[in-house]
Amino acid sequence: MITSRPERVGIERIAAYPCTLALDMRDLAAARDHDPRHPIEELWVTGRSLNPPWEDPVTMAVNAALQLVTPQDREDIELVIVGTESSPDYGKPISTYVQRWCQIQPNCRNFEAKHACYGGTSGLMMAAHWVASGASPGKKALVVTADQSRTHLGQPWEYVLGAAAVAMIVSAEPDIVEIELDKTGYWTSEIFDTYRPTSTKEVGHADTSLYGYLEALEGAYDHFLKKVGPIDYDAFFKKHVYHVPFGGMTFRAHRALLRRWREDMGVKAAREHFERKSKPALRYNSQFGGTYTSATFLALMGLIDSFDDLAEGDRVSMFSYGSGSCAEFYSTRVGPHARARVAAADLQAGLDARQRLSVAEYEAVERTRTGFIDQSDYVVDKSGLHDLYARVYAGKGRLVLDGVREYQRDYRLS
Repeated sequence: MITSRPERVGIERIAAYPCTLALDMRDLAAARDHDPRHPIEELWVTGRSLNPPWEDPVTMAVNAALQLVTPQDREDIELVIVGTESSPDYGKPISTYVQRWCQIQPNCRNFEAKHACYGGTSGLMMAAHWVASGASPGKKALVVTADQSRTHLGQPWEYVLGAAAVAMIVSAEPDIVEIELDKTGYWTSEIFDTYRPTSTKEVGHADTSLYGYLEALEGAYDHFLKKVGPIDYDAFFKKHVYHVPFGGMTFRAHRALLRRWREDMGVKAAREHFERKSKPALRYNSQFGGTYTSATFLALMGLIDSFDDLAEGDRVSMFSYGSGSCAEFYSTRVGPHARARVAAADLQAGLDARQRLSVAEYEAVERTRTGFIDQSDYVVDKSGLHDLYARVYAGKGRLVLDGVREYQRDYRLS
């Protein structure tokens, strides 16, 4: 029996896992004999995160969640959802590992959500509606996003690849942002823009993806307006977050919606508006590279950390797009402890702590990781990479992958 429904629901706490390795786009551009202005000034990507061979989307998801989950949370969480398109298993969900290694009590639903970059938002929305239903008063949900790119050495889209995980506690105490569940629009259209047809391939069609993103943005926004009614786009929302396949795409998205609000706005005015309302949100995304399901949530953290003029109750629009495709445009309100909670996550410190790789080291790591895919048995070598394991993992309680035995993945806390 449902006894009560909470008045508000949203993200109570948030943390991101930046990984432990990084590649500078200037180094990559030099190695590929490309102009570095392309990744840095056109794509707005300065670097990317990478995993050593003993990390994968499972370890990233758990290591992100371990930053958040308290002893009380272990009893209060009754729903665990992981959004990913990078799961190492076609049947067993990453959410089972999160429940186990975070020691969450067993009376807990868990599942994995897959829809390209939209998977994390789908999980967040399902969790928010579950909390809002009042079916389990006082209980919470844990939503985690975790992805890493496939190997694309020397390919044109190599500059927009990356890895990351974000963990969020969803509850009736939305200290970061409240989700206005009655103010959301969504859009679906089956297309082939980017997809992963095998365990090793990741396919992308740039033009299809670009137009698919913009069509979905328009469709989701139209649906939003059907529910909310006509709005002044500038006055209704204090700031804006857009899905970030790469930073430059977010300006195109912003300009598309500005045209709906003011048809006469030129490029210069649109750029100034974007600088004032959205671009600083990319401060972390630009250092991660492509992060798939985590992209909008990293941008939300960047937004909160970047703008001093955000106050409790201010509306922030969120747009999520997933290839294939599905999109959602929804309204959030800044929570009472948003700035303090995001600042406490200290994401920039984690990014700065990553070990920078040479391009040769990056290529070796990618080839090693790809060589493990679909292998029934292997042991992960934790030497090399300038003693990274000994310096950063040993004794630190991070989840690591030791190897695979008869396809069974062997994880442990370092």
